[in-house]
Amino acid sequence: MSGVNAALETFRWPIRVYYEDTDAGGIVYYANYLRFMERARTEWLQARGVDVAELAGQARLMFTVREIHLDFLRAARLSDNLEVSVGVKRARRVSVELEQSVTLAGELLCTAQVRLACVDVDTLKPRPIPDGILKEI
Repeated sequence: MSGVNAALETFRWPIRVYYEDTDAGGIVYYANYLRFMERARTEWLQARGVDVAELAGQARLMFTVREIHLDFLRAARLSDNLEVSVGVKRARRVSVELEQSVTLAGELLCTAQVRLACVDVDTLKPRPIPDGILKEI
């Protein structure tokens, strides 16, 4: 099962850069882009009716990052108002490939290709994404 539901648009989530996100020079520390993208993915799932805590607690499933490729283009700074996007490239039975970006006023700062795997909470072994969730993403 592959393909993307064309009716679903790219999801966007606002993030403000706080002091804790920056290094001594006031530039966003590189690892924090991963945190920003994680937050956007969680909000993306929530917007599609998937509560990650409920998924883990009741269905004993979670999404974990299997692979990620980042390209840092420009730096973000303290107090910047960023926008983090999530777009589905391909959904498969046990994984989802996403394209993510971080922008500032429309200027591209960072891009990522992300592959999430659906795994069992207890064994961490791959499990199929439930049909209802697969349909929503």
